[in-house]
Amino acid sequence: MNAGGEQSGSSVSDEEWERFLRESADGKPDAPKEPSARARVVARRLREEPTRPEAWRTYAPPRPRRKKGWYAVGLLVSLALLVVALDPGRVIGWFGGGGEAGGPLAAESERPDQPPPMEPARRPTLDEPFKGSPAARWVSGTAGITVPAARATGWMSTAQVEGALRRSRDFLAAASLDPGVLRGEHPGKAIALINPHQQDVQDFLSIAFRAPSRKNDPLLLFSRFDKAHTRLVGDVVKTRGRITYREGERGALQVTADVTYVYPVARAATSSDEVARTIVRREVVLNWDDPAKVITEPGTFSLVSYKVDTTNGGCDTVTGYLTPEFAAEEPATGAGGGPEVDPYDRSTSMAERMEAADEGCGTATRS
Repeated sequence: MNAGGEQSGSSVSDEEWERFLRESADGKPDAPKEPSARARVVARRLREEPTRPEAWRTYAPPRPRRKKGWYAVGLLVSLALLVVALDPGRVIGWFGGGGEAGGPLAAESERPDQPPPMEPARRPTLDEPFKGSPAARWVSGTAGITVPAARATGWMSTAQVEGALRRSRDFLAAASLDPGVLRGEHPGKAIALINPHQQDVQDFLSIAFRAPSRKNDPLLLFSRFDKAHTRLVGDVVKTRGRITYREGERGALQVTADVTYVYPVARAATSSDEVARTIVRREVVLNWDDPAKVITEPGTFSLVSYKVDTTNGGCDTVTGYLTPEFAAEEPATGAGGGPEVDPYDRSTSMAERMEAADEGCGTATRS
């Protein structure tokens, strides 16, 4: 018992309690017993809470949730997907609309099985030169060129293959990404990587820059703009492609590079703010030859083949430079008499693309 007592906790009256004390002293066995403190607490709780308390181990299963709401959610999701399919541009606008939907694409590890989805038609600007183009989600420079893991191949060890793949990518950068070369300068750094003993290629190089022709066109290997006509917008060139390799003839390491380059350009006049894009897909096959079997110089390769497909770079004109057209001129996607071509479609091989190009200047479905 606590010091203050608990009157309402006892079921024995004062008279009975006095009788209990007397009878206890007399030793009577049937005297009433004092209830324990726990019994008094329980008795009080029963009086104050007449309803039966729930046992502490009692489990009431939750009521099943009604599923009617999920049907409504499913219907809303279906409608949202339909809106995205019919008008993706509007959906982009809901979220601020400044950039392209989605983040950067993962590196291209193999040839895709379909072209990239069509983007909403939006005009590029000086601040956003890749707006409205799949290239908005591509990465820039050599980061967009996938280089595979090295393994011993042909006459080369794993370490030698790794070095050859790195120098092959260096050639692509020097030929198609170097700022000076893009402004029309001579691509000396790239040419230095080509086997000087490969006479047919050396003859091609000596003629191509001096007297370009359809047969000897420097654009087969190099991207160049005439700075009197065209200026690049910013310093970013978007790229997408990959390098592959296998063992070639006489045990050579044969490397194939298939890369698409997207160049945003404007007229040379600084007052012009119209932006166009020139898109170049180039495939180059080269051999890193065994010096015991082929005359070569250390750190150089032999060219096996080279192909190029260009959109808005000039058609039926051979100047040694890419010559883009702008809206005030003949549109870049204007009819060229040949088949329609999607310049961003990398699901077709370059061999197939070249077959289509034989039919004449095509019509680009987008730029």
